[in-house]
Amino acid sequence: MQMRDDRRGGAAPDIPRLFVAVPVPPEVGREVGRVIDDARASLGDDGRRIRWVQLEGLHVTLRFLGPTPAARVPDVAAVLDRAVAAEPPFEVRLAGAGAFPAAERPRALWLGINHGADALGRLAAALEAELRDAGWGVEPRAFRPHLTIARTDGARGGPTAALALQRAAADLDVGFTAASVVLYRSHLGSGPARYEVLREAPLA
Repeated sequence: MQMRDDRRGGAAPDIPRLFVAVPVPPEVGREVGRVIDDARASLGDDGRRIRWVQLEGLHVTLRFLGPTPAARVPDVAAVLDRAVAAEPPFEVRLAGAGAFPAAERPRALWLGINHGADALGRLAAALEAELRDAGWGVEPRAFRPHLTIARTDGARGGPTAALALQRAAADLDVGFTAASVVLYRSHLGSGPARYEVLREAPLA
């Protein structure tokens, strides 16, 4: 699971921080919220420094672009349109949980994808190819589809939270139809990140 959608720092506030992702519908977000609540309830004080995601704006990240000059946003929107043109809507199912880089020393906690990973991989590869042709640098890390739901960043309770999440998600099996891909702008501040939709491209 890669932390592509919430890297902090390194950009002036007026330079958009962009990423591309498949949005998760609210009804699935409610199921994810129940898993989070179950995990948090078992943590006590160990969970104080765990940063859980906001359920509004849940997404499966395909590519983190980072700080991007505003003048290039239309180029990225055009890249997105081309990248998704050949992929029809498909089902995504969430099941299980894990941590990166490892449950013993986690920095991010995630829910797994047990159906739809191949289609997500095709979208990510098509997006990468179009970005490369448009002059973007190559993403050096392999794409690993996931749904990030918490960041621990070295918190003492990180390993305990990873275990609690695995237990809470043991019976999770919830799905949705991925019908579009979105170019988001991430707004960072003192609270949780806020995500602004800049372009939504429907799948074929």
